[in-house]
Amino acid sequence: MIYTVRHRTTYRYDEEVSFAQCVLRLTPRSTPNQTVLRSAVVVQPKPAQTQVGRGAFGERTLRVQIDRPHEVLEIESQARVDVHVPPIGDPADSEAWEDVRCSAFEDRDLGAQGPAAFLYPTPRTPNAAPITDYARESFPPGRPIVEACAELMRRIRRDFEYDPEATTVSTPTPEAFARRHGVCQDFAHVMISGLRGLGLPAAYVSGYLRTIPPPGQPRLEGADATHAWVELWCGRARGWVGFDPTNAILAQNDHIELGVGRDYSDVAPIDGIILSGGDQKLTVEVDVIPEEQAA
Repeated sequence: MIYTVRHRTTYRYDEEVSFAQCVLRLTPRSTPNQTVLRSAVVVQPKPAQTQVGRGAFGERTLRVQIDRPHEVLEIESQARVDVHVPPIGDPADSEAWEDVRCSAFEDRDLGAQGPAAFLYPTPRTPNAAPITDYARESFPPGRPIVEACAELMRRIRRDFEYDPEATTVSTPTPEAFARRHGVCQDFAHVMISGLRGLGLPAAYVSGYLRTIPPPGQPRLEGADATHAWVELWCGRARGWVGFDPTNAILAQNDHIELGVGRDYSDVAPIDGIILSGGDQKLTVEVDVIPEEQAA
């Protein structure tokens, strides 16, 4: 499936900003399952300095510095992306999860595609006994890993309520778990914490989800969203498999990856600093348009 993705972020400030420096992670990844055909990022006001780089997990970064006074900062990224995730096959045919755990600790690949960096807790995905015990219910001895993780994903969807008012970007994962309320970032962090607590390598994925309007209703411009889900390393043969606990679906051809890291901190689409004394208003608009609808 080929998509055109448009992502516009607008900051409006109560007081004039004299200086801003941001790191942008807004270019989708190119992987064996996803090919970026075209991409561009435009920033207004025009930055005085820009620097293209690579993050620790291979994500493309754009560092911008704006030194002219401004009251509005607009960042727009556009990309054309071919997503071609192969069918997952029968989850019951995957390796036993304990065997995958052993393989992960024995694997010698220390790069971004290997399991090593995704085995250990982080401040946002700590080892927490209640979360590990919750995940363990889906992982009885000998159960196939894809089957077990799919059940964990479905349980999170069933037991947690999507509630944008319940948490913020900085809410600790154990707190979101205790509340059983939150957003996609919280659900992904909870799932990752549980999987890592069992000794399994799990990664945080930021990206986009194509939304399909109800039958007979038009697709609304700007109504799609940034999204977050989980990738689990399922052994050397299968590699990484995506699970979306917010929607209880496998992450396949409706999911477009921006970045992969240990948690949200590694792959935040935009972060940085500004010099200003006032408040700000943030607006985000996302369009994920299948190519046959782009015209």
